[in-house]
Amino acid sequence: MENYIVSARKYRPMTFDTVVGQGALTVTLKNAIQSGRLAHAYLFCGPRGVGKTTCARIFAKTINCLSPQTNGEACGECESCKAFNEGRSYNIHELDAASNNSVEDIRVLIEQVRIPPQIGKYKVFIIDEVHMLSQAAFNAFLKTLEEPPHHAIFILATTEKHKILPTIMSRCQIYDFKRMGVNDIVGHLKNVAEKENIKVEDAALNIIAQKADGGMRDALSIFDQVASFCGGNITYQQTIENLNVLDSDYYFRLTDYCLEGKITECMLTLNEILAKGFEGQYFITGLSSHLRNLLVSQDAQTVELIEASEEVRNKYKEQAQRCKPRFLFRAMKLTNYCDLNYKQSQNKRLLIELTLIEMAQLSSDDGEASGLGPTKILKPIFKALKAPQPPKGEGSRDSSQEKKETLATQTTPATPKPVQTTQTPNAASVNPTRGLGGLGGFSIRKTMQVSTAEHKTAQKVELGKETQIVEHQPVDTINLTVAWREFAVNLPQEDIAFSHRMNNMEPTMQEDGETFLVIADNQSVQNELLKMQQRIEAYLHKRLRNGTLHMVVRLREMTDKRHVYSRVEQLNMMLQQNEALRKLKEEFQLELT
Repeated sequence: MENYIVSARKYRPMTFDTVVGQGALTVTLKNAIQSGRLAHAYLFCGPRGVGKTTCARIFAKTINCLSPQTNGEACGECESCKAFNEGRSYNIHELDAASNNSVEDIRVLIEQVRIPPQIGKYKVFIIDEVHMLSQAAFNAFLKTLEEPPHHAIFILATTEKHKILPTIMSRCQIYDFKRMGVNDIVGHLKNVAEKENIKVEDAALNIIAQKADGGMRDALSIFDQVASFCGGNITYQQTIENLNVLDSDYYFRLTDYCLEGKITECMLTLNEILAKGFEGQYFITGLSSHLRNLLVSQDAQTVELIEASEEVRNKYKEQAQRCKPRFLFRAMKLTNYCDLNYKQSQNKRLLIELTLIEMAQLSSDDGEASGLGPTKILKPIFKALKAPQPPKGEGSRDSSQEKKETLATQTTPATPKPVQTTQTPNAASVNPTRGLGGLGGFSIRKTMQVSTAEHKTAQKVELGKETQIVEHQPVDTINLTVAWREFAVNLPQEDIAFSHRMNNMEPTMQEDGETFLVIADNQSVQNELLKMQQRIEAYLHKRLRNGTLHMVVRLREMTDKRHVYSRVEQLNMMLQQNEALRKLKEEFQLELT
């Protein structure tokens, strides 16, 4: 059995024209060779497997060719080219800086630089992974790199350009190699498949190219793996099975289910995907990419941004015609939110299921929203699980009406004077808006009827989409500060920094009894307060039972002084915040001394 050579080595380019995906760089190098304008040091930067070392070898071979061609390529027939092709050329020296990174290794290299070439014009030193050299090795190499002999040329290759010393970079011509596009990789794999007599499907090659992530060496390695698995006939299904790639048909099906509002089917499809061993975050990132492809498919000018086969592009175009831009935009925000919070979630599957449930109800709601959920009331998910409604008799009371009255009784705040409540037809509704306490979760819509004596002080206040009539209770600075700090304490974990800032602030009631002033220490804090103004005011309206409160924010000036609370004021604030402390004071008749 003859020795097997992997495709990445067997089909490694031998000329500039056969290098894939780096046309601008190869043309520049060929022109430099033809014009004789060769630098003494080059730095090749770029991701793995994009042709840095290959171009360095071709460059070294071409500049030593004894009879170069008119197009700037090596002839391949002279003694220098034959020695290079057979691996016995003494004009090319390769050093792996990952394993030879000491000062002694650089000193040995410097000794070799002094010896002129016996065949050809130049000795080329290729240092791969040059960023692995130690600090002392870099310093020892500086002088030789700056003023080498006329016959010496250095080519440094690295995948981490930011680790190279600026003093090294300033002595080199820098060439940045780019990631290879999917089309370039697919085209090269087709040529390899033809030479190897392997039948392939375009969709399978697209999957391999996307899996390679812009690296030709990785693509050829994956190609060999799939070819061994498929036995000379590479198909799409066998490729995704061998590479453990989720079939794009799942994403198309899920999008159709969301457009039709079929939540049950979405849940079952997710269960099928997880049962096959795919991780939840892998699925959600794939769904985000699918929604992005649908969005760009709605415009003929941007459809070229989809890196897929022509057949898959047509499927995107067909499904994109049935998707509204608002649906796609809000669905992308939902999947992005799920992706960002996946690692922090304790119940990761539930997080994905909630995302799919909200996505499935986006198509029936085109109202204004933030994109993190529908603005209308969530509909029943599993209709088969709804309990049948009992028939109503003339003397029987509606059970739902009893529940509404119970909820109203539980949520009516205790006041010194009796308050009559009247239920509206929609007594309770689900508000799925994510946000701060008091505004999200469940809310009770009701209209409060106050007594005639208090009717003059009643005022309507708009809280989100609900309209309530709240009493105009007087507010002083102490009560305001207590409610202000309660709001800060209830902020979610991601706003913990802003919560600490609020605790250090001292809101002050103004003489009109409706405006309170907050002094910000800097412009950044002022901007954050203005963003939170609506939520803060809504909370204070409800907490202090005063619908006229309005917050004014200004920057702190040199003349502003912080208010220092007296012991009595501190005690009053503590009593309002802590019910147990207030009862203890009353029980034992405690007073400050």
